[in-house]
Amino acid sequence: MSRAHAATRTLAVAAALALSLTACGQDSGGGGGRDADAEGGTVGIAMPTRSSERWIADGDNMVALFEEAGYETDLQYGENRVENQIAQIENMIARGHDLLVIAAIDGTSMSNVLQQAADADIPVVSYDRLLLNSEHVDSYATFDNHQVGQLQGQYIVDALDLEGRPDESFNIELFAGSPDDNNTRYFFEGALGVLDPYLESGQLVVRSGQTELNAVTTERWDGGTAQNRMDDLLTAHYRGEPLDAVLSPYDGISIGVLSALRSVGYGSGDTPFPVVTGQDAELASVKSIIAGEQTQTVYKDTRELARLAVAMGEALLAGEEPETNDTESYDNGVKVVPAFLLEPVSVDADNYQIMIDEGYYTEADITG
Repeated sequence: MSRAHAATRTLAVAAALALSLTACGQDSGGGGGRDADAEGGTVGIAMPTRSSERWIADGDNMVALFEEAGYETDLQYGENRVENQIAQIENMIARGHDLLVIAAIDGTSMSNVLQQAADADIPVVSYDRLLLNSEHVDSYATFDNHQVGQLQGQYIVDALDLEGRPDESFNIELFAGSPDDNNTRYFFEGALGVLDPYLESGQLVVRSGQTELNAVTTERWDGGTAQNRMDDLLTAHYRGEPLDAVLSPYDGISIGVLSALRSVGYGSGDTPFPVVTGQDAELASVKSIIAGEQTQTVYKDTRELARLAVAMGEALLAGEEPETNDTESYDNGVKVVPAFLLEPVSVDADNYQIMIDEGYYTEADITG
């Protein structure tokens, strides 16, 4: 079965769990609002932060879907503090929750709490960010993270027309995500797999020389941190030299990069912004793309990811094996976690309408 066909079939089944994706507006204190004697049990949902709109949407979507399927929910946000998230999950275990869905702030920090979950016989779904260094991870719901990077890298190749302009060289700088997020490596390796031939030939030039992953990560995916680094790069390496492209792995980083570029005159007069990639199709970045600032983002329909997590959770609670389409790629250091990978989509000013057509945004969201 092809990956695309498998994704379609699984999500068609999972969609039956959800008649609505209406946000429930829970506070971080949890409490799903259903009758306390619900037969489905309680699902603990641990999300990393409210500072990114996508995590708010992920949490709300899962609450709506799990409750529609007959479960109580306990939605918690760690606000990018690892100790908060661990304490929240420990509390979920102590309260006897039946299932945990965890999008970790730091995937390497959960070994002890996952052991506690296993001791309490609570299954665990790793959500979008892989939980590392533990055998007690039952399944992994995510997008094809390597493909996300490939889409970003290929967009830069196409936007600069590197194939059609083999005798010209272009300046590029590289950004990566948080060093404590396992996805960072997949995004970066996917992108560099596309860009490496052009870097090696000298058609793409990184004037800073910062090309190794450990030199280009962005702690906690923070836009302000990215802005400061971009400021430093521009000051040190681009006085009088054009910057043609920036590999950015995430929209929040992209917005920070654009702020730095704007401060030195990009986007005004005869100095257009360089090609700037992104990920998550956050509303601010979609508007930026339409305005001719950020160039591209990767659209990942988190409604589908929430449906997938619910389908996995339902299977685990029924004592069944969740459907997967990748049992080889995601080694967490102790075990290869069975995963289902959804397909991401590259979006720019020419095709952003797809998100409106699919109901991810309304026209008013984007134009308002």
